[in-house]
Amino acid sequence: MDLQKRPTQEPSSQTELRASDADRDRTADILREALAEGRLTADEHAERVEEVYRAKTVGELEPLVRDLPGEHRTQAPRAYQPPPNQPAPGAVPPVADENVVAVLSSATRKGRWRIGRRTHAYAIFGSIEIDLSEAIFEHRQVVIKAVSVFGSVEIRVPENVSLRGNGGGVLGNFEVRTLDSGEQDAPVVYVDGLALLGHIEAKPKRGKVVEDILDRVNDKLRKHLGH
Repeated sequence: MDLQKRPTQEPSSQTELRASDADRDRTADILREALAEGRLTADEHAERVEEVYRAKTVGELEPLVRDLPGEHRTQAPRAYQPPPNQPAPGAVPPVADENVVAVLSSATRKGRWRIGRRTHAYAIFGSIEIDLSEAIFEHRQVVIKAVSVFGSVEIRVPENVSLRGNGGGVLGNFEVRTLDSGEQDAPVVYVDGLALLGHIEAKPKRGKVVEDILDRVNDKLRKHLGH
């Protein structure tokens, strides 16, 4: 019996492709550079970056950088490709994405630690605490994707960063206390989550600030723009 090969359906255009995390991160980097160059105001940058992390397709990312320089516009919708250049000898490698998992247990991430661009937190009948009040930030945008199923995820951030949230709950609670830093170049923490019969909460930790955070971000910006 001959089996007929079922035809596969592909998106009619590249703009309909589902956006990857790398696509969103690269677009956010373009917006960060535009802010540093004075092409966007702080309010415009914040508004566009929020749209970046809500985008589902590549086509939703493209308009966010359409009015920026042509070389950036051609980079944003392309599928992710790793950078061709290898890190210089002795250079500190970038922090990889991290998973924090608690299944019928508890997990804690706090103290002096380097937070990557993206952290995934999964609490299944368990509890997770992520405390960024002493963390070392190496990225302008940090995304925490949280999923709570009959569990809880609590996130605490220092008062000198900005905090944004996008998510919801199904017979559960998703709460992010929006925080706007008084420093224009302060990093932004985005919490994207779903609470299914569970609890997700993100808020600033009173009295906690990271004193060297802005110097580190500014140094990285100057080095990047100087290349």
